[in-house]
Amino acid sequence: MSESETKRKKKALTNAEKQKRYREKQKERGKQEMRGYLTPQAKECYQLIAEQTQWNDSIILSNAVRLTYAAYKNGQIGLLNSWLNKNDL
Repeated sequence: MSESETKRKKKALTNAEKQKRYREKQKERGKQEMRGYLTPQAKECYQLIAEQTQWNDSIILSNAVRLTYAAYKNGQIGLLNSWLNKNDL
């Protein structure tokens, strides 16, 4: 059997199989998927960040978590939360 015949006989992956394979590769790289819903204020902030930085969803989310943790570790989480509430963000 020739190589082209073998390729034709291979079954194409479904979208679900491709997504599963992608998620498994990401897990192997030590990455974790997070899901959630954005408030209208957060969505507006997200859009501004994405436009100005050209970051994708993963980078924006990773940096948001890291910045929140930095605020927490430096005793500034209350100040950060207060600022967000005062500025309706």
